[in-house]
Amino acid sequence: MAAILPRSPEARLVETRQRGWVNPYAGLAAFDFARQAPSSDISAYVDHFWVVTWTGLAEPYEQRIVSHPTVNMTITRDFHRIAGVIKGGFSYTMRGDGRVLGVRFRPGGFRPFLDGPVSQLTGRFVEIGEMYGPAGAALVEDVLSEPDTAAAIALIETFLSSLKPVRDPVAEEVAALVGMVESDVSVTRVDELAARSGRSVRSLQRLFRDYVGIGPKWVIRRFRLHEAAERINDGLELATLAVELGYTDQAHLTRDFTAAVGMPPAAYARLTNRP
Repeated sequence: MAAILPRSPEARLVETRQRGWVNPYAGLAAFDFARQAPSSDISAYVDHFWVVTWTGLAEPYEQRIVSHPTVNMTITRDFHRIAGVIKGGFSYTMRGDGRVLGVRFRPGGFRPFLDGPVSQLTGRFVEIGEMYGPAGAALVEDVLSEPDTAAAIALIETFLSSLKPVRDPVAEEVAALVGMVESDVSVTRVDELAARSGRSVRSLQRLFRDYVGIGPKWVIRRFRLHEAAERINDGLELATLAVELGYTDQAHLTRDFTAAVGMPPAAYARLTNRP
């Protein structure tokens, strides 16, 4: 389980599961991972900060991620960028010693920091200095030169607050809808989500493209794949799991799972099987 960095008494708890990590148990043996809740000043926009650190890796270690429907800001010595929603899986290779400090924004939470729809970032990585100019470049330099992780996070919080985001009730509505999709496995179709939201399917699709960066169908499928990866070692037959998660059949689930994770469900079950 991921560690939670110490915070003030008002700090809320954050998700501690490694949803979206491919074979997280092997990863946690290679590096340390921690999350930190944001301060109240930016909690309407930021879900949590995440930190990966490693020391003295004898061999390079590659961690594959099945992405979430969120925007991330990531600062490490190799890159410092804003990542839109990544449709496929992606990976990062760790060598020697290092630290990755990331900000996961809430679904829709990056919209107040962007002059335009979040869909313009989908599938893209944009340098922080390119998006925010000299102030962004200075932030990167300060964070990379700050060895204390808590202090580095404080620098990012100060920077985000300085951008003076304005709370958007629509963004908060979107975050609640995405949270519903993630937590309620019975939501398997866009029309179901539209009915619960009180919007038409077309209106919901426009809303998600503008605030999340990708359509509601992709969001539903992605969270159902996360669910499948978590439950694949529970002994549930794939055909049963496919029906439960809204897939037309086992083959459909297998195709989607393989495309996102990089291996079919049976191979993933063998990889992640723990004594």
